[in-house]
Amino acid sequence: MNIVVLAGGLSHERDVSLSSGGQIAMALEERGHRALLLDLYQGNNEKTFESAYSIQKQEENPYDYFVVENEPDIEKLIQKNSNQKNLIGKNVVELCLNADFCFIALHGGIGENGKLQAFFDIYGIRYSGSHYKGSLLAMDKDIAKQLMKLNDIPTPKWQLWEQGQEVYYSTPCVVKPIDNGSSIGVEIVENKEQFFKALKKAEKYNSKVMIEQKIEGREFSVGVLGDNVLPAIEIIPQQGFYNYENKYQKGATEEITPADISSDLATRLSEMTVLVNKVLGLSIYSRVDYIVTKELDIYCIEANSLPGMTPTSLLPQEAEAIGISFSELCETIVELSLESWYK
Repeated sequence: MNIVVLAGGLSHERDVSLSSGGQIAMALEERGHRALLLDLYQGNNEKTFESAYSIQKQEENPYDYFVVENEPDIEKLIQKNSNQKNLIGKNVVELCLNADFCFIALHGGIGENGKLQAFFDIYGIRYSGSHYKGSLLAMDKDIAKQLMKLNDIPTPKWQLWEQGQEVYYSTPCVVKPIDNGSSIGVEIVENKEQFFKALKKAEKYNSKVMIEQKIEGREFSVGVLGDNVLPAIEIIPQQGFYNYENKYQKGATEEITPADISSDLATRLSEMTVLVNKVLGLSIYSRVDYIVTKELDIYCIEANSLPGMTPTSLLPQEAEAIGISFSELCETIVELSLESWYK
């Protein structure tokens, strides 16, 4: 098949997305497909898949992207592309329509909050992963946690804050933007001074900021592929918490999969993951993050409708633990997504 792998975009996670997209494109090429890696924001000068793919094939290492320690400077990117007025770049729609399928390798922004999926639905563009409703519900941390609470899924207590409002808090706590991923803008706060610095940092990314109860415990993540729940993975950063740097710099975090936990805890995590996916309307593939206390109480932190697919990402490691190679994982996502379009 001719497959557009859509990555980048105007998101603080664009570097992560380009890395995911590059890995996915290489994997799909290995499986016999023709994969065009396309930046959602910057677009392409070519209007047909054939011409764009032909030009890409002449490039040296077109799929090689690496995540540097710091998040990208979005303002600088906007200035550099001053003639680009839209979030969807030149010829993106035309190329996706001209291809057989679009693999969405976007993280954050319109690629993960359901807006792009809804837009593609209008055009009849077939794409990977959850449809717009699931993406929307999972990306908005407040809505996701409200739905968890309504369905008796334990999640840390939280409140929302917007500029101009009074703020009530107690430390320690976690301060985070309401809709970012990759731990961008997230700070763990231990005192008053740290709290107001964290608040100021978070509101740079979104006017709505979540102040969340800090839960002490071990950190786990559980992926889903189709109807199968993957083995839990435990995340142990070498320093600090599982922030942007620790997520994407090789060797910064120890990741154990399958996690060294009892069969009872593994089952409880698996069952909760199924429920979270059902409540949020996620399908095809996803990943749900948890904190487990020393008393073995499970708290759901958030769900990811488009999990990372970089060389250090968690979902591919979980799949590999049960014998699913990265290229097979990507192929399965394509197959499951296409099946969902014909139901």
